Amino acid sequence: MEYRQLGGSGLKVPVLSFGTATFGGVGDFFKAWGSTDVLEAKRLVDICLESGVNFFDTANVYSSGRSEEVLGAAIAGRRSEVLVSTKATFPMGSGPNDLGSSRHALVRACEASLRRLGTDYIDVYYMHGFDALTPVEETLSALDDLTRSGKIRYIGCSNFSGWHLMKSLSVSERYGWSRYVAHQVYYSLASREFEWELMPLALDQKVGTVVWSALAGGALSGKMRRGQPLPSGSRLAQADFLAGARSDKLYDTIDVLDEIAAQTGKTVSQIALRWVLQRPSVVSIVVGARNEEQLKQNLGAVGWALDAGQMAKLDAASEVRPSYPYWHQRTFAALNPPPVPFPSKQG
Repeated sequence: MEYRQLGGSGLKVPVLSFGTATFGGVGDFFKAWGSTDVLEAKRLVDICLESGVNFFDTANVYSSGRSEEVLGAAIAGRRSEVLVSTKATFPMGSGPNDLGSSRHALVRACEASLRRLGTDYIDVYYMHGFDALTPVEETLSALDDLTRSGKIRYIGCSNFSGWHLMKSLSVSERYGWSRYVAHQVYYSLASREFEWELMPLALDQKVGTVVWSALAGGALSGKMRRGQPLPSGSRLAQADFLAGARSDKLYDTIDVLDEIAAQTGKTVSQIALRWVLQRPSVVSIVVGARNEEQLKQNLGAVGWALDAGQMAKLDAASEVRPSYPYWHQRTFAALNPPPVPFPSKQG
């Protein structure tokens, strides 16, 4: 297993981390993702550790806290062997203070996550989304206090826009507080908007990119084909936004994935994951699995590489014209060089 440094921190994490949104299965939404119980979770953790994947990701909202409980039970007795990340900010109740990133909400959320996980510290604590109603100074001050108390080792954010992240980094620098070392984002061959602003920011500010849904909610898993209906009851059918537009562009990308799969002997999903791992700023991909077979297939994305020609073909097939001001900046590449070369029009 390859390990990379998490942003500007000294922490090294595996290039694949295991996401536990499939643990618990509480509520219709998360039940469609999976209902892994403690026994199966322990087996999946075993497989991960045997393969060098020691980083496990969850969130308090996953199955209303049940995912954290199942993960805590699965890693009981081996906490020192693993890294654990969880998240706060989204609603955990109907009360006016049961959501957000205020000091009040974060202290309560952190304590509750620690109890459910059965641990006294969290390795990486993410703000699951930006709270525009709470001053950034209040959020970061609370996170710094939690870090200094030893309850959190590192802080990260998720689903922030560029100005959200840059403002937060500036405030942390001004006051000498803990700064975000990771940004968990949606990025895949089916949706490359991350590259327009967030990728250059990550590289410039040394914020490690941790990718969620690198298979676009299943659109790049090999189960989706042009002219064929979606698998009934699948996560892909449930969450349309994850796959991006159902367009010829998406199917063109899948066609190239099929072509490279035939060349390499790898699966479509392994190639889609490998492409993300070879992009700038990416430190780790959060992969999920409902069972051992899915997990082992995802683990097959490491230990090999796509060559320059294969990367260029995938780049060209999946590239879309960026929105303003990014298309304008690209016309002056001498002043705004891209973090990766623009795809060749010839493919």
